[in-house]
Amino acid sequence: MSEYYKKFLKDSEQVAFDTFHREKINNTIEKYNIAVRSGKRQYENLDLAKNRAAGIKHKVLENLDKYLYEFELNFENNGGRIIWAPSASDALKAIVAILKRNKAKLVVKSKSMITEELELNKVLENESIETLETDLGEFIVQVANEKPYHIVTPAMHKSKEEVVELFSEKFGIDKSSTPEQISAFVREKLRDKFINADVGITGVNFLIAETGSLVLTENEGNGVLTSSIPKIHIAISGIEKIIPTLRDLDLFLPLLAVHGTGQNITAYNSIISGPKQNDETDGPEELYLVLLDNRRTEILKHKELRRSLSCIRCGACLNACPVYKNVGGYTYNSTYTGPIGAIITPHLRGMNEFGHLSFASTLCGKCTEVCPVNINLHELLLINRQELVKFGIVSKKERQAQKWTYRVLKKRKRMEIANATLKNRAINLLFKKTWGPRRTLPVFAEKSFNKIWEEKNKEKNKR
Repeated sequence: MSEYYKKFLKDSEQVAFDTFHREKINNTIEKYNIAVRSGKRQYENLDLAKNRAAGIKHKVLENLDKYLYEFELNFENNGGRIIWAPSASDALKAIVAILKRNKAKLVVKSKSMITEELELNKVLENESIETLETDLGEFIVQVANEKPYHIVTPAMHKSKEEVVELFSEKFGIDKSSTPEQISAFVREKLRDKFINADVGITGVNFLIAETGSLVLTENEGNGVLTSSIPKIHIAISGIEKIIPTLRDLDLFLPLLAVHGTGQNITAYNSIISGPKQNDETDGPEELYLVLLDNRRTEILKHKELRRSLSCIRCGACLNACPVYKNVGGYTYNSTYTGPIGAIITPHLRGMNEFGHLSFASTLCGKCTEVCPVNINLHELLLINRQELVKFGIVSKKERQAQKWTYRVLKKRKRMEIANATLKNRAINLLFKKTWGPRRTLPVFAEKSFNKIWEEKNKEKNKR
């Protein structure tokens, strides 16, 4: 049992019985669910849109080398510079090198899960480079010295009162401040940072192969400012974010918005096709794109699991998952949480350490149902479990239990060899601890269905 597994069990039990915490999460998620149901009404045929999106992503993943080459050619023709990063350490070295070469002292960042994957803020802090999150939710968790709680809503776990208390402690604001006043305070605080920043760092929502363009979609305008005001813009993207053409945005941007926040489309959508040109007044003088692998090609090797790389990071599967809604985001101890995180994290960070996440699921299939690109998430969780068994990454106790269960269930005579009393004693002896102290073990009936069926047939024959 890995240390991460032990921590998961401990943390999930604590959070699951924290009723105040669960109330906050479920209230926020329910608001999203209402908005998403409303947003879906814009579609005459949502299933068709999802099928089209799934088909495009499938085509890209099956021909990823071709699309990456096409993107690279067009991006560099536009004046951008690509840095290929096989690993997280390669990406971090390249980013730090750019910052040091330009003597950067202040970096502004827009919301980006991939920078969380790299733990970029910690690295830049160690290099004495001030790094400021500019998304309101990200700013809140940064001030609290925490990590994002949810893919879409980083500060989902904090109530209004907790945010006011935090800002009062850190910045001295009035404890009677409203959310609007807090937003205004943060906006004012960040304005000078945008103007004086040496470098802006963003993630990427989509990479367009046809035009060599980066696409950013957000609701606060901080991404627009981060990518356009500083003289240098560094974008970071996973290699899987490619879509073939500009026209495909007509499909993907609404799908992402609807399934993420319930909007018809997000407020700010930027298409960046290179650094500032000679006849332009706005934009960075230098544009870099760090293309990160970081074991994504390992997932790509799996014929079934590669579908998980279609994910557009909308967060819908998190909001649908009964496990996530009970144990929350931090218990996963991973950048990517919920069903999608449970699938990709073991491959990105190691099966031995994070394989247990694939068992943090009821396999109800709700995650698959809500996915805008039709990823069969609950089936991929089962494939991960098969991988764990295949490579022997399960406890000796579990292997023995499976072995004897298989032997007993394989033949009817073995199942009927003991009466109900002995069966119940055996189940209690073997599984009571595993089943948990808060659940009652199922009880064997005095007569099995097979026995009842036999008796009924005997009576029938007598007649």
